[in-house]
Amino acid sequence: MMFLKAFIIGGLICIIGQTLIDYTKLTPGKILVLFVIAGVVLSAVGVYEPLLKWAGCGASVPLTGFGALLAKGTREAIQKDGLLGVLTGPLSSGAAGIMAAVLSGLVVSFFTKSKTK
Repeated sequence: MMFLKAFIIGGLICIIGQTLIDYTKLTPGKILVLFVIAGVVLSAVGVYEPLLKWAGCGASVPLTGFGALLAKGTREAIQKDGLLGVLTGPLSSGAAGIMAAVLSGLVVSFFTKSKTK
């Protein structure tokens, strides 16, 4: 049942993204930023945490989950460090994901050549 919940929520997030690609003039980069901001906003209003508990990886793996992670880290750092937490919270909570993305990009760059459009 857990896999079905993850598949449903992850699939719905992907359907939203594909619909934005197909029916709007938004670039993929803008859509990715929109997903991160949506995760931050949904986390700020308290909607994303119950969704994470219900759907697990179906909600945490897409970019909306990264936005929710940034918001959660910021909230915790503000409680701990005050206003300085606005700057340190997102970086400390998302450091593992950011590092994984940078390292995987570096590894892929060793084996591929960049192409001009």
